[in-house]
Amino acid sequence: MDLKRLLPQVVDIARNAGSAILEIYEQDFDVEHKADDSPLTAADLAAHKVIVAGLAKLDPVLPVLSEESAQQPFAERADWERYWLVDPLDGTKEFIKRNGEFTVNIALIENHEPVLGVVHVPVMNKDYFGAQGHGAFRQSEGGEPEAIRVASGDAGSPRVVGSRSHRGELLDAYLGRLGDHEMVPMGSSLKFCVVAEGNADVYPRLGLTSEWDTAAAHAVVNCAGGKVLAVSGEPLRYNAKEDILNPHFVVIGNTNRDWMGLL
Repeated sequence: MDLKRLLPQVVDIARNAGSAILEIYEQDFDVEHKADDSPLTAADLAAHKVIVAGLAKLDPVLPVLSEESAQQPFAERADWERYWLVDPLDGTKEFIKRNGEFTVNIALIENHEPVLGVVHVPVMNKDYFGAQGHGAFRQSEGGEPEAIRVASGDAGSPRVVGSRSHRGELLDAYLGRLGDHEMVPMGSSLKFCVVAEGNADVYPRLGLTSEWDTAAAHAVVNCAGGKVLAVSGEPLRYNAKEDILNPHFVVIGNTNRDWMGLL
């Protein structure tokens, strides 16, 4: 596939989904709960419908795995060499809190690796996107795309991006071993993007996530020169096992420290 040609089309689909989300965000909305007790709003479902329809126009055959769709059994998914992996509204808790830190995430996976990713931030009207071999970019308020790159060199105290809604003993222990640091709180897949644009050095995620939570932003980090490594030291892989849960992982921008050695 021509990833460079495909990228702006996927950005447009993500923006359209963001518009559907904002229509609901600006009103009163109900919150339901899924079987795993995670929250669900009409905005999740509206964005899902926009994305699935848009991707079908690009390629009616390519499978789509979305958080809000019925999940295909692994026996069927295992044969997919290429597919779309989508989280229509990442950061539903942030959406409910109305703090603006939620995103639309669309990734193209090839052979277990994210090769294209778009992260749209509806409230900020901002996009992060990248495609393998073509770099990573940030675009704000309809301006021109700017190339982004992870941080390099020693900028003093390490800047660690962390979740606003998820914290735990493992992360606290990791930060204790790290020593003096600056904490950059952020919600949703924006945590990856903060690393990709060089405004944080590392994002340790020592808690549960699903593959659709990470894939799009993972692609952006890769294209910006960073890495997303499982605690085993191997890159995160997608659709390589029956469940869709990620192992604990670390998003690495600045390589001036042994982030993995602190695990």
